[in-house]
Amino acid sequence: MIARYFTDLTGQSGVALGIGDDGALLNVRPGQQLVMASDTLVAGVHFPESATPRQIATRALCVNLSDMAAMGAEPRWFTLALTLPRGTANAEWLAEFSAGLGHIANQYDLALVGGDTTSGPLTLTLTLLGEVPTGKALIRGGANVGDSLFVTGNIGDGAAGLELITYENNTITDSDRLLQRFYSPEPQIQAGLKLRSIASACIDISDGLLADLGHICKASNVSSVIQAEQLPIATDVQQLSPLDALEWALCGGDDYQLCFTVAGDQLPIIEGLIQRGELDARKIGRIEAPTESLNAVAVVDKNNNLLTIEKPGYNHFGQ
Repeated sequence: MIARYFTDLTGQSGVALGIGDDGALLNVRPGQQLVMASDTLVAGVHFPESATPRQIATRALCVNLSDMAAMGAEPRWFTLALTLPRGTANAEWLAEFSAGLGHIANQYDLALVGGDTTSGPLTLTLTLLGEVPTGKALIRGGANVGDSLFVTGNIGDGAAGLELITYENNTITDSDRLLQRFYSPEPQIQAGLKLRSIASACIDISDGLLADLGHICKASNVSSVIQAEQLPIATDVQQLSPLDALEWALCGGDDYQLCFTVAGDQLPIIEGLIQRGELDARKIGRIEAPTESLNAVAVVDKNNNLLTIEKPGYNHFGQ
């Protein structure tokens, strides 16, 4: 099965020995640090049971690539541990899954260099390996009081796409964009590369803006304020549900955009990139000193009134 459906995904550069042995041999370039990130996706939790094999493959790889973007890393290689129900391990399913995986891998010059296959509930664990110049990786713990807070792209798209899938809501005329955003979120690799040496802290938005920004605040020992009216929410998301759009943007997750902070002396550089169309990002708030409610993320309206958010973000082990 491995030879038939996955060996062709291992031909990219930097692979001295790929699939077929007990381990892979990889050539890390001089002056680079190795970046490693791993994610597990479970049917019914991270993707609907009704998803096609191609949709599962593209979502799994894009989600993992987003971690590389958040670190400012250039993705190079990945491994795949694939657990399949016995009835799923057929030629048609595997061919479509492999095609979806290869479609994304080829876009980013990624090589599949190992993994595992086993039988059980449908589960995928991917480990991404990338490179970043020594000392240039983006991290969560670098935000400082006075930094400006930015996000790339639009947020709320992922949650809106899941709403369409889950409830088959057809109140918008064109749902293709939102479905594409859920099943094939675009990893912000180029944005991450541009933010090296500019952003003071960075994270990708997977569990929701509030939850993920909270990780930056905790790692940096700061707090933050988000201006709700500055959030970039697409028109079709607001059209789908005007009442839910703000909650989707703040708490929905599955956007895989970048949330990052910028110090004052770097602000002109970021603003220049945005003005020239080289970076799709928007300022949404600021970093402040820690509050009594440890490392809090506050959201305010246009009149600076504090908004109450009932659900801060996705938690696998929360109630």
